[in-house]
Amino acid sequence: MIIAISRRAGYQFLVCLFISTFVVVAQELPSAKPESVGLSSERLERIASKVQQEIDHKRIAGAVTLEARHGKVAWFKAQGALDREANKPMRDDALFRICSMTKPITSLAVMMLYEEGRFLLEDPISKYLPEFKNPKVLVKPATGEPYTIPAAREITIRDLLTHTSGLTYNWNEDLGERYKAANVAHGLLPYDGTIEDNVKRLAGVPLLFSPGTRWEYGLSIDVLGRLVEVVSGMPLDQFFRTRIFEPLGMKDTYFFPPENKLDRLAVAYTYYPEKGLQRFPDTPITEGPTSYSADYPYRGPKRLFSGGGGLSSTAADYLRFCQLMLQGGKFGDLRLLSRKSVELMTHDQLGKISADQAFGLGFGIVGVKMPLHELGSSGEFNWGGFFYTAFSIDPKEDMIVIFMAQLHPTGGLMLDGQVHELAYQAIVD
Repeated sequence: MIIAISRRAGYQFLVCLFISTFVVVAQELPSAKPESVGLSSERLERIASKVQQEIDHKRIAGAVTLEARHGKVAWFKAQGALDREANKPMRDDALFRICSMTKPITSLAVMMLYEEGRFLLEDPISKYLPEFKNPKVLVKPATGEPYTIPAAREITIRDLLTHTSGLTYNWNEDLGERYKAANVAHGLLPYDGTIEDNVKRLAGVPLLFSPGTRWEYGLSIDVLGRLVEVVSGMPLDQFFRTRIFEPLGMKDTYFFPPENKLDRLAVAYTYYPEKGLQRFPDTPITEGPTSYSADYPYRGPKRLFSGGGGLSSTAADYLRFCQLMLQGGKFGDLRLLSRKSVELMTHDQLGKISADQAFGLGFGIVGVKMPLHELGSSGEFNWGGFFYTAFSIDPKEDMIVIFMAQLHPTGGLMLDGQVHELAYQAIVD
């Protein structure tokens, strides 16, 4: 039927393609009329209007937005282009580089092994990865050459889950050049090495501070990816596939998507005010001590399973992970985690380390230490990714919001946050 229609009118073909794809997805993810789950159909359309505005203004090429409440999909829309230059429309099963949205999945894997009694969160990571024994901290005096001193204590598994380990990222002004010299990968470039190779190189570089004293976003979760390998006895991609993705039905989530699905990988774009929206270049972008590219999912040796940023996924697949967390570790009849572990993961772990920021075991948490600045709920947990993806999970409203585009740098675009607020203003119960 669709083929016959496409011969008559390309526009009708695209409409039917969208509808048929939604029906297929809806069979896997229960859908509902917005009003039946306390949302306004009219108000939800404001999401589409805002996204389309930014597409028309050439700030993004395209996006997929999704809102689910009470376990049912009430809003799911693909807009704009998957590949603007090739005139390929965005599709709701498009694959996106989700980058740091990999981190919560790795944190789930860690907590699954924790529940099996494989380790305690207070265990030093050197018990399982001996290369981290006796860590050193970098000291940069006002004058003279930098030097190192012994850390006050060793890195624990909890430190890694909470980003209080002293590890950072390659773009840090104090340690970035040392990471580069040691060939430490951040996951956003093709890399000729495994996660084991990378973690051992990382362990040879000093820490930014003594563990447990500060919060610093960095490669902590990549180290945990290696911990999963060592403790489980299987490569990280295999653990993800057999223990998480296949049980949850996440059929489109990969470190390296297969060739027959690469045509669904959304093209990445850059936005610079002086240049406008442009297709991501074929060569890496270099900023200070670090470089990043958009071709790492399909070029290079494909050996690095970056637990901190390597996955590509779809909005529908990621919804399954979010629903698992929203339901306290349970998805349908499947249980991957106990309710108590999810409570721990979504409880602020920073305490006095940070006066205004709340962070659990793998998630940022909203409205706990500071008043809400935008629409949302206290206790909502969330995160985002380098190439402009984001999600939020709200236990109070029993709601999930997912935004996926492919843009970096963003030029200050705030569309991800606006989609979040527009999702909340649609609540009418």
